[in-house]
Amino acid sequence: MKIALLWFLVATAYTALAGPIKSDFSVDNYDYPRFIKFPDGEGIMHDVDLEAPVQQPIFDEVNRNPANNQYLLYTRRNPTSSQSLVINNAASIENSNFNPRVPTVVIAHGWLSNQDTNINPVIRDAYLGKYDVNVIVLDWRRLAISNYVTAVRGVPAVGRGLGQFLAFLNSVTGAPFDQMHLIGFSLGAHLVGNAGRELKGKVARVTALDPAGPLWNLNSDRVNPNDGVYVEAIHTDGGYTVGGLGIGSDVANADFYVNGGISQPGCLTNICNHNNAWRYFAATVSYNHIVGRECSSSWQITWDSCKGPELNLGNSDLRKWGSGRFRANTRRRYPY
Repeated sequence: MKIALLWFLVATAYTALAGPIKSDFSVDNYDYPRFIKFPDGEGIMHDVDLEAPVQQPIFDEVNRNPANNQYLLYTRRNPTSSQSLVINNAASIENSNFNPRVPTVVIAHGWLSNQDTNINPVIRDAYLGKYDVNVIVLDWRRLAISNYVTAVRGVPAVGRGLGQFLAFLNSVTGAPFDQMHLIGFSLGAHLVGNAGRELKGKVARVTALDPAGPLWNLNSDRVNPNDGVYVEAIHTDGGYTVGGLGIGSDVANADFYVNGGISQPGCLTNICNHNNAWRYFAATVSYNHIVGRECSSSWQITWDSCKGPELNLGNSDLRKWGSGRFRANTRRRYPY
């Protein structure tokens, strides 16, 4: 009896520390406080008022003119010096190193970030170090530098602009949608979801790296399973815990809750947990070595007792397919 009681108390304490156990990992009704902190691309935390007014001039401009986005091409012929591709300017594409016969990878950063933010060179170099691909870095700083509420409201328009750009790329070069992989981090995860939606789900893959949580739980514009042929989410800082930056609920065909989806090995902050989503993904492009196991309940995810089929997290496979919720475990240091 004493042993059973001790086990019950330990389990109760662990559950309290880990956050609420939910039967379906759904946090659609999670109520964020009005004032939160959210990081920029350099990991610096900023005060955010989730009820702040929209910066209307920027919002209106983004809605009127999605061509404000910058599309920066990197290939093995120019791995570190970008070439600018411009929507509705065929010459900018025809005179570049873009090769329609190889896959195209698009990377979208998050809030208060730009083309130089770490996610872009890290994922770019992982791809070009192993594959002959077109890497297009989307710089959407014109909206991303606005306040958080404005950025959230404008994400669908920027995503539609990216979708329209890819449709133009297809019309000029014949590059097929089934050879395109859209990768976005935090707010950028919802952005690439909207781009895939603009293309009616024709792109081969959409990868959502710890999709942002604040103002997205009940937002119909968030990334969803219909945005691509295969949509995958990698959760590392679940939003149903205090200070969580990611959405922490199922949004894709396959949702990976890495190390339980809340706290990552070697991390002491939410920023570290959040950013590890793109670090893990980049490592899987190089090694394809992190394997998830399907889980039948959030209890199994929390207690690391999933016993379902295996599915590799991340990687570059354009024919990848899977569905369900998975737990994947990593080590604390690269390549994890």
